[in-house]
Amino acid sequence: MRTKKLLILPVSLLYLLSILVLGCVQKNNSKAEVEKSADLVNPKDWPSIKALPLDPVIEAQIDDLLPKLTLEQKVGQVIQADNGSITPEEVKKYRLGSVLSGGNSAPGPLPYADPKTWLAMADEYYNASIDEEGVEVAIPCIWGIDAVHGHANLIGAIIFPHNIGLGAMNNPDLMEQIASVTAHELTVSGHDWTFAPTLAVPQDVRWGRSYEGFSEEAKIVKSYADRIVYGLQGRFGEADFMGDGRVISSAKHFLADGATEKGVDQGDALVSETELRNVHAAGYYSAIPAGVQTVMVSFSSWQGKKLHGEKELLTDVLKERLGFNGFVVGDWNGHGQVPGCTNTDCAQSLNAGLDMYMAPDSWKGLYKSTLKHVKNGTIPMSRLDDAVRRILRVKIASGIFTKGAPSTRKNAGDENLLGLPENRAIARQAVRESMVLLKNNNSTLPIDAMKTILVIGDGAENISKACGGWTLSWQGTGHTNDEFPNGDSILDGIKEAVNTAGGKVIYSANGDTTVKADVVIAVYGEDPYAEFQGDRENLDFIPNGFDVNKLAEFQSKGIPVVSVFLSGRPLWCNPEINKSDAFIAAWLPGTEGGGISDLLFQRDPSFDFTGRLSFSWPASAVVSEDNEPLFKLGYGLSYNNNITVNQLSENSGIENNKVVSTGEFFSKGAPVAPWGLWLNSGNLVKQIASFPTSVGGLIISKTDHMAQEDALRIKWSKSDRDQMRVSTASPSNMSRQANGAMELTFSAKSFKAKEAVVEIGMCDKNSSCDKTLNINIAADHWQEYRISLSCFDNLGVDMTKISSALMITAGEGVDIGLSNIRLESDIDAKPGCKGK
Repeated sequence: MRTKKLLILPVSLLYLLSILVLGCVQKNNSKAEVEKSADLVNPKDWPSIKALPLDPVIEAQIDDLLPKLTLEQKVGQVIQADNGSITPEEVKKYRLGSVLSGGNSAPGPLPYADPKTWLAMADEYYNASIDEEGVEVAIPCIWGIDAVHGHANLIGAIIFPHNIGLGAMNNPDLMEQIASVTAHELTVSGHDWTFAPTLAVPQDVRWGRSYEGFSEEAKIVKSYADRIVYGLQGRFGEADFMGDGRVISSAKHFLADGATEKGVDQGDALVSETELRNVHAAGYYSAIPAGVQTVMVSFSSWQGKKLHGEKELLTDVLKERLGFNGFVVGDWNGHGQVPGCTNTDCAQSLNAGLDMYMAPDSWKGLYKSTLKHVKNGTIPMSRLDDAVRRILRVKIASGIFTKGAPSTRKNAGDENLLGLPENRAIARQAVRESMVLLKNNNSTLPIDAMKTILVIGDGAENISKACGGWTLSWQGTGHTNDEFPNGDSILDGIKEAVNTAGGKVIYSANGDTTVKADVVIAVYGEDPYAEFQGDRENLDFIPNGFDVNKLAEFQSKGIPVVSVFLSGRPLWCNPEINKSDAFIAAWLPGTEGGGISDLLFQRDPSFDFTGRLSFSWPASAVVSEDNEPLFKLGYGLSYNNNITVNQLSENSGIENNKVVSTGEFFSKGAPVAPWGLWLNSGNLVKQIASFPTSVGGLIISKTDHMAQEDALRIKWSKSDRDQMRVSTASPSNMSRQANGAMELTFSAKSFKAKEAVVEIGMCDKNSSCDKTLNINIAADHWQEYRISLSCFDNLGVDMTKISSALMITAGEGVDIGLSNIRLESDIDAKPGCKGK
């Protein structure tokens, strides 16, 4: 039974003093300072936070439970598996502590599900975990998911603006309301835990996760952290804490994931301990006193050391100095990146202070190796008991022992509780407050809604594009508006505003129209992406889906142009700003498209642009410490600002502005433009838009190689010789590469116990793609394969007109993984046609 908690104790004077200097630290550390901190963490230099008081009733319950647990149960408690890789029966057998749903791991064939489908699976896992057969006491499992901007894997849920937009609104009160709505909708599907808030302080927005950060400014991140925890969990010490409609929260990713060199995901943060402490840890200084129950470790490294193995930071700093008494959870097989570890064997992480491994598909092997390490003393029993105690502490505090099965809890399965009008109003307000007006020459905004409005651009009608990644699926791609039953597109919002006022809306997605209009509203920007697939080499906005040069045509006719720019980060888009009379950074606003129209037309006299940049806007596409921003942190116009943005330089800073093929065809789990994935079965040809998918007897899904879902899994279930191709509509001339000792290179493995024989080809525009080479794919481990382009040339492939950079086919029963398809220089100067 849950008891009322004590009030939060005040933090120490040292902690308060440290907060006063937050955000005022010089972040450009000298090389000497960085080197000085490279081999040593100094816990005494970190703020000392008084740990929240432990509930004696809960601690007594843990004291009673621990001796009743078998060693096997204790090991099970420290492991979390993905629902796509574990059955309820296995949860019972191995007594796992938690299940998660990865970005694409919903029950059923889709990456998302409806409430009842989620709830049915939640019940199955919960009931299996509490089955006492064979044990003295059973411990309920908890189910986690990434609800990072609303419960975005639940059909019908509200999708809020991504964090980069919420940082621009700088409204902690509204932030708490957003978190509360998210928690409410999570309880409808039976989830116990969300992996939020993200407390990264991104310093290089080339990072593909930049939109998950609220700001490059530590003070903004810190001001939000506690309020999100309150919204998700309730206030520690009050009766509502972890009550009905609340879920467990997780501050992530500890630590400095936003500081990696060149913004490389899972990279290395080469910053001083001073910056680590005063900038990147800022959010934890408010999240921990607010009672955040879990902290997730970062994939990344600090000074070359993987955080999943850093005892000084996970134990000495986080748990002891910062007073965190919840539990520390890993990230998706992140423990496997610690030197000396694999995904299925890593005592180092638990010994460093990790309490729960996130082992989505590696859980069974990890369970066995961890059990072995405890038995032989590699992992001390005291460390295992401490980890289990922390997990039990959070579980008991969450009420999981007394709530009953997920389907019996308040809100469970009630679709009518999703997208409530009052909650959609909160999301719409967030959209209004997150938009930043960068340019408004000649007071173009607000627009008179009684006019004739021409709306153009591929983002106007596309809700998925307005939502970005981590929406319905991990990368957020390939979704239609029908999949957002409680959402409105930006075009919907514009139509509603204009029709109400008596004006006229004309929509032309590609802008190919001669219609006379008073104003043009263009909605365009980045396509959805998530994590490492979104990493960039530079910040040059490359138009996709819409020809932005058409904006100039309307301007030349004297028609004002308003650009609504959708992006997960500030990008260099000076040409687009020049072609616009007004330019709005709308970020990734989510499912409440009406929030955009509220400000385009100032639908209420109280409405105005109040969003201010929480990230500086680049003046160059090339990232350099010497570059001054075009628009500084905190910049943003209101309707009445009499500020003219003059013609901007259209020199991107990139010496060669031509789009040059990098020789990459499939990288980080996605085809590299202009290449796409196609399936061929007889006369049936199908482009892959989402996963899993199939044609004929060929089934394509995602699997893991070096990172989450960065590879394809290809199964031939029939003997039809079906093909998968990496193709482009514009044939590429690879004759130079064929003559220049280049090799078609990829990584592959057979999922079967024996090697697989596949046929590999490159196809020219005029061939039937039947000139192939047999390659033997090794069983049970990933291996790199290299085929000289000259081999295909010798087969008679026209290398001047390559339409498929890779074609692969095989016989019935073959089941392989394939990743990282690219061209590489011949490393040993020995041309080979066998895959080397």
